Amino acid sequence: MTKVVSSIREAIELAKLHDGMSISFHHHLRNGDYVLNMVMEEIANMGIKDLTVNASAVFDIHAPLVDHIKNGVVTKLRCNYMSKGIGTEICKGIMKEPVEFRSHGSRPGDIINGKTPIDVAFIAAPTSDTMGNCTGKIGKSRFGSIGYAMADAENAKTVIVITDNLVEYPLTCASITEDYVDYVVTVDAIGDPNGIMSGTTAQTRDPVRLRMAQTAVKCIEASGLLKDGMSFQTGAGGATMAAAMYLKDVMLEKGIVGSYIVGGISSASVELQHAGCFKALQDVQSFDLGAAADLAENPNHIEVSARRYSSAVGKSSCMNNLDVAMLGATEIDVDFNVNVHTDSNGVIMGGSGGHTDIAEICNMAVVIAPLFRNRLPIVLDHVTTVSTRGENIDVLITEKGIAVNPRREDLKEKFIAAGLNVKDIRELKAMAEEICGVPVKAPKGDKIVGEVLGHYGEHVDYIYNVPER
Repeated sequence: MTKVVSSIREAIELAKLHDGMSISFHHHLRNGDYVLNMVMEEIANMGIKDLTVNASAVFDIHAPLVDHIKNGVVTKLRCNYMSKGIGTEICKGIMKEPVEFRSHGSRPGDIINGKTPIDVAFIAAPTSDTMGNCTGKIGKSRFGSIGYAMADAENAKTVIVITDNLVEYPLTCASITEDYVDYVVTVDAIGDPNGIMSGTTAQTRDPVRLRMAQTAVKCIEASGLLKDGMSFQTGAGGATMAAAMYLKDVMLEKGIVGSYIVGGISSASVELQHAGCFKALQDVQSFDLGAAADLAENPNHIEVSARRYSSAVGKSSCMNNLDVAMLGATEIDVDFNVNVHTDSNGVIMGGSGGHTDIAEICNMAVVIAPLFRNRLPIVLDHVTTVSTRGENIDVLITEKGIAVNPRREDLKEKFIAAGLNVKDIRELKAMAEEICGVPVKAPKGDKIVGEVLGHYGEHVDYIYNVPER
């Protein structure tokens, strides 16, 4: 017996995909992914319309999706993150229904609880055997953890694995197993793994941001959380990832051994674990090829599903014991609400990812961001879009000072005692405006083009169309 079929078209036909169904994709190849475009082109050629696409993220490489929206092939879109190229088009109001933006935790939760059922899941797999046992840990297109695809595979009515490295049965290192898979398709290439480390996953070399990363480590020290058994996450941002580099030096100097690093795992995180600073890595997404290689070789580098990573539907998650998280921001307001979905003009250029999940649960959620970008202050009276509620953000670190959420007076006292440059967040706002001027709020349209959903799948905010100027 074999599940291998001759083409993507044959697999789609066998899955009985028809108008009005829901299909899903995952984004571990990030801006190097070929699978979404290949599948959507075939679907369009078959004349299938009115589909819901549930993709863990869409990147600019997925630009052909815009034409599929305009042509009625795709009428509903769900994702956790969206790059600016596609986001710009969405903000023109090209969709009849708003894009649903979930977090990395609420997406698998809503798939599992049936709120967002999937008819056909397409799994991009760097290696699969003939029965559909598959993994991202080996193969020419290796990307590492396949954690975001696990909920899709386990809950979709039909699961199609697409691979460029078909091996004999059984594959002994499978991440998704044959009992969930219906069909296997081989193609020349599922993507370019060099596209994994793109945009926000590249570590900064900017000296200002590096200083902020150093300050972040000083805050961790002053908080009292830097001790044996500490758990840690860095977000997908250059400065937040750089913080891991400085953390290693301090932990080695003090002889501190942490418990685990969780989330998207980079080579910097791998270096920390190899140095003995942390006992384990829990990896839902490998941020670069070094992390992908380590996952295949290191028994203390663990692949985890998005559900186990940060979902509220499980009996527990990796977040439940998380001490410190380093996060980024496009904007933050005086109430500590954070925007990571849109730019200052309201154009979609990102998404919550695990941001809102992490902040909801961890002991100290730290945002690292410069005081201004492109002559626009980052601290505002009100963010353009609320991605993560201010009640869940503890600290803001800028190059001009540290602001602490008033609900965390305990941290403020510790930071002041440590001699750190603590300021009221309104002081930081005034400093930025003195340099850049008071920004003029961009006009907002009257059509809702996106809805931001939180850790539990609850409504957080709406995103509106951007009027043409």
